[in-house]
Amino acid sequence: GGRFRVHFLSNVDGAAAQRTLAPLDPSRTAAILISKTFGTQETLLNGGILRDWLGGSERLFAVSANPGRAASAFDIAPERVLPMWDWVGGRYSLWSAVGLPIALAIGFDRFEAVLAGASDFDAHVLKAPLQSNIAIRHALTAIWNRNVLGHAAQGVMTYDQRLALLPAYLQQLVMESLGKSVKLDGTRVDGDTVPVWWGGAGTDVQHSFFQALHQGTGIVPLDLVGTINNDDPYAENHLALMSNLFAQAEALANGQANEDPHRAYAGGRPSTLILMDALTPQSLGGLIAMYEHSVYAQSVLWGINAFDQFGVELGKQLANGLLPALRGEAEASDPVTKVLLAEIKSRR
Repeated sequence: GGRFRVHFLSNVDGAAAQRTLAPLDPSRTAAILISKTFGTQETLLNGGILRDWLGGSERLFAVSANPGRAASAFDIAPERVLPMWDWVGGRYSLWSAVGLPIALAIGFDRFEAVLAGASDFDAHVLKAPLQSNIAIRHALTAIWNRNVLGHAAQGVMTYDQRLALLPAYLQQLVMESLGKSVKLDGTRVDGDTVPVWWGGAGTDVQHSFFQALHQGTGIVPLDLVGTINNDDPYAENHLALMSNLFAQAEALANGQANEDPHRAYAGGRPSTLILMDALTPQSLGGLIAMYEHSVYAQSVLWGINAFDQFGVELGKQLANGLLPALRGEAEASDPVTKVLLAEIKSRR
């Protein structure tokens, strides 16, 4: 296992930094700054907070495709800057030096098992016939649900609490990769591309939004992700968890007639069950790789580029331009924003 407790700070919100650092001892803490370009606002601001909190750069490390800039921006010694390939997007980067915090948290042997699991799945995608190729089947199901059936949302529900953050991870992987309306050749995509991805952890979600999934007017296809074997001492709980997973799939698909229309289930609501023998570093690596390959296959079918993300740039540019206005050093150019900033100023 790992020797280190690892904390993550990604949001530019100062409250996140305060809450993360409050229980920590700077004399027993090191920080790893991870940024492809080291030009990202969040990295620069949070990196400055961490450097000041640590009392210098002696325990700062960096991972970047621009190691020179990383070293100079925070006065980090070159031997403490790990390079990453400039052609790797952040959402595909955990397999690179970006995975260092994972290795520190779970141990390098387990991190290598994550990589091995992904490598095994890469081999499956390359060698398996289309009919039994898991990633291709997943991609074709996604295309069918979006373009043939017209479903505008996709859910992923994890019936293993340790995978509770998987939906948020997949939101970036899928939506940043496939949220495009222009093909590689510059023409418009015919039809729709990526649906809205969202989800949560079962059985909690059954008591929050599954009402809408069963009886709402819209249909949301689901990925139901679970593990066959548990490694905790509560076997009966795991049986209950699995029974809920299968019950939801059955209820969504088959529904149930009832003379009272309020109690009727229409059925015909698709789900895909993704089951692992057990949740291990190797199976987790394979699961993430499966989703990556599915995303790429969908991008090929739609003729779009899964590896750019120009849609995030405009908001960042506007945010940088509005900082002087928020400081009172300039005025906003957009009339609505100008009125809002004037109201904010009156309340400070």
